[in-house]
Amino acid sequence: MSHSFTASSRWVALALLATTQFFLILDTAIVLVALPSIGNDLNFAPENLSWVVNAYMLTFGGLLMLGGRAADLLGRRRLFMIGLILFAGASLAGALATSALWLIIARSLQGVGAAIVSPAALSLVMTLFTVPAERNKALGIWVSVAGMGAAAGAILGGFLTEWFGWQAVLWVNVPIAVIAVALAPRFLPEGRSEVRQRSFDFGGAITVTGGLAVLIYALVDAGKAGWGSGQTLGLLGLAVALLIAFVTIEARSAQPLIPLRIFRLTALRNANLLTLLATSSMFSLFFFLTLYSQQVLGYTPIQAGLVQLPVALAFAFLATPVSKLVTRIGYKVPSVTGLLLMGAGLLWFSRIPADGTYLTDVMAPSLLATIGATFAVIPLMIAATSRVSDNEAGLASGLINTTQQVGGALGVAVLTTLATSVTTNALTDGTNAPQAMTDGFSAGLMGAAGIVWGAALLAILLFARRRGGTSSDITAETSDTTQEELSRERVATLA
Repeated sequence: MSHSFTASSRWVALALLATTQFFLILDTAIVLVALPSIGNDLNFAPENLSWVVNAYMLTFGGLLMLGGRAADLLGRRRLFMIGLILFAGASLAGALATSALWLIIARSLQGVGAAIVSPAALSLVMTLFTVPAERNKALGIWVSVAGMGAAAGAILGGFLTEWFGWQAVLWVNVPIAVIAVALAPRFLPEGRSEVRQRSFDFGGAITVTGGLAVLIYALVDAGKAGWGSGQTLGLLGLAVALLIAFVTIEARSAQPLIPLRIFRLTALRNANLLTLLATSSMFSLFFFLTLYSQQVLGYTPIQAGLVQLPVALAFAFLATPVSKLVTRIGYKVPSVTGLLLMGAGLLWFSRIPADGTYLTDVMAPSLLATIGATFAVIPLMIAATSRVSDNEAGLASGLINTTQQVGGALGVAVLTTLATSVTTNALTDGTNAPQAMTDGFSAGLMGAAGIVWGAALLAILLFARRRGGTSSDITAETSDTTQEELSRERVATLA
C-alpha cells in the first residue's frame, strides 16, 4: 500500500468502497418487490420465479472465496475494477432481457461480478485502516452500509418498479459501477500481497467453489424438490464430498487457497460460525417482512419498501457507536447482547395477526430485531477480520462474506420451506388465504428466533472457554500461528 494516502483520502476511499458494497447487497433484495412484474413480462413459470433472486445468491456465495484469494494474489484494486465492469455489463444485459433464461443468466453473471468485487473491497478497507480503533470504526461503517443495502433494496425496488418498471432495478447499477471504476485509480491503492509467490491452488478453487455452489443450489431448490427427495439428498451429498476433498487438498498444498491454519484463530472461527446463524435469520427477516406487507396487509410496492426505512436508519445510526463499543470492551458482550435482542424482536414479530397494524405489529418488532442484528453482526465482522496479516486480508474478507451469503441462502431456504408447509396445511384445513399466509410467516419468524437464540447460547459457551473480555478480544491478542507462517513466507521469498 502506498504511504501517500492521507487520513482524509482513506475515508474517501472507504466511502467509495462502502457505497459499492451497498449496491452489491442491495441487489440481493431489490428484485423482491419487482418479482410479480418480472414474472408477467417474461412469462416465468411460478416455480422458477424465485431463481431471479437465487441465481444471484448462488454465484455470489459460491465464488467469494475464489474472489478473495485472487484479490490477494493479483491485486485488490485491479480485481475490484474488473468485477465492477462485469457487474455493470451483467446488469445492463439483465435490463435488456426478453426471456426468463436470459434474465437468470444475467443475474448469475451479476453474482460472479459481486463475488470478485466484495472481498477485494473489504480487504482494501483492512489494508487502508491498520490502527485498531480506526479499523473497527471503518468495519462498523462497512457492516452498517451493507445492512442498509439489504433493507434499502426493498425501498428502492418499490419506487423503481412502480415508477419506471422492473428493468430499472437493474439499470440503476450501471452508472454507479461506471463511476466507481472511474474513481478507483485515483482513490484506491493497488493493495497487492507483499508475498511474491503467485502460484494458484486450482484444485482447492474448483472444489470449494463447486462445493459451495452445489450446497447453495440444493438449499434454495429444496423447497420445490423436497428436503427428502433424491435430488436434494444427492446434491447435499455431492456438496459434502467436494468440501471434504477441498479440506484434503488444502492440507497437502504448499500454496493453499485457504491455509487451514487460519481456522486456529479462535475469534475468526467463532465469528464465522455465529455469523452463519445470525445472517440466516437476518435475511429471512427482510424476506418475510416484504411478503407480509404486500401479500397480507395489501401494501403497494412503494409502501412495502418504506416499511423497511426504519430498519435502514437503524443500521446507519448505530454503526459508529457499536464499533466504538467494540474497541472499548471487545466483541463478546455486544455480540451476545445483540443476538438476544434480535431473537426477541423476531419472536415478537412472529405474533403478527392477519389484520396487523404498522406501528405495533411491523415497525416495532422489526426495529428491535434490527438493533439486535447491528449489535451482533458488526462485532462479529470485526472479530473475523482483525487478526489476520495484510497478506491474507482478502482471504479473511472472502471467508466472512461467504459465511454471510451461505447463511442467508440457508435461512431463506429452510425457513421459507417451513412457512410454505404451514400455509399449505392451513389452506387444506379451510383457513382463509390471508390468515394461512400469516400463519406461515409466523412459523418462519419463530424458527428464525430459535436459530438466533441458539446462536446466543452457543456464543456464551464458546466465549466461556476463553476468559477475558475488554479490548483484548480484538486488539491485544496476536496470532502466533499467523505471524509464524508469515515469517516463513518472507524467509522463503528472500531465499
